[in-house]
Amino acid sequence: MILSPVQIAGIGMTSQRTRNRMVDRLRDRGIENEMVLDTLASVPRHLFVDEAMATRAYEDSALPIGNGQTISQPYVVARMTEVLLEHGPVSKVLEVGTGSGYQAAILSQLVDSVYTVERIKNLLDKARHRFRALEYRNVQTRHSDGSWGWSGNGPYEAIIVTAAPASVPEPLLEQLQVGGRMIVPVGNQRCQQTLTVITRTRSGFEREELNDVKFVPFLSGKY
Repeated sequence: MILSPVQIAGIGMTSQRTRNRMVDRLRDRGIENEMVLDTLASVPRHLFVDEAMATRAYEDSALPIGNGQTISQPYVVARMTEVLLEHGPVSKVLEVGTGSGYQAAILSQLVDSVYTVERIKNLLDKARHRFRALEYRNVQTRHSDGSWGWSGNGPYEAIIVTAAPASVPEPLLEQLQVGGRMIVPVGNQRCQQTLTVITRTRSGFEREELNDVKFVPFLSGKY
C-alpha cells in the first residue's frame, strides 16, 4: 500500500484543521504533555479506521475496527500515553493489543522502540500494512496471545495494555523492569474498569488507580 501526501494529510473532515480541533479539545480536557498533543496532531487517525468511518476519525469516541474490537477514543490514547511518559523519556515499550495500530503509531513517535502483540491476525495484518505505508520503522509486531507478552525483548521500561483483564497476567508483570510502569485498564464488562498504573519496585509492585474507563475485554488465545 502506497499512500499519497494528500491521503496522509486528509481533506475536509480528515484534514489537519480537523485534527487540530481534536487536539484543542484534548487540551481542554486536561491533557498537558505538549509532545503527546503534537503527536496526536501529526498522526493521521483516519488511516487507522475503515474508509467508511474516516469522517468520524477525529471525534473523541471509540470506533469499531472489526472482529468485535475498537480503536480507543483519542482522549484515552492521549491520557495513557501521557501517564506512560510522565516520569521522563522511555526507550522501549511493549503494547499488548495492537488493534488498529493507532496507539503503537503514537508511541512510535515518542519512544525509541515499540513492540506490539495482537491475537487477531486479520487486525495485525492491517496494522502492519499501515506501519509500512507510514514508514514507522521502529514498531515490531507479533501475532500472539497477549497474556504471554513478548519476553524475548524484555524487560520493558513501560507496558501499555489496550484491553481490560479482570486481573493482570503474571507474565506481563514479570516482563516489567524494576522502576518500569504498566498502564492497564483492570475490570470486566459487567463491572467497573479502572485505568491502573503498576510500578515495579525492588520489593514488588505498587498500584495507583486513575479514572474509570471502558475497554474491550482481555481475551486469551489467538486466531
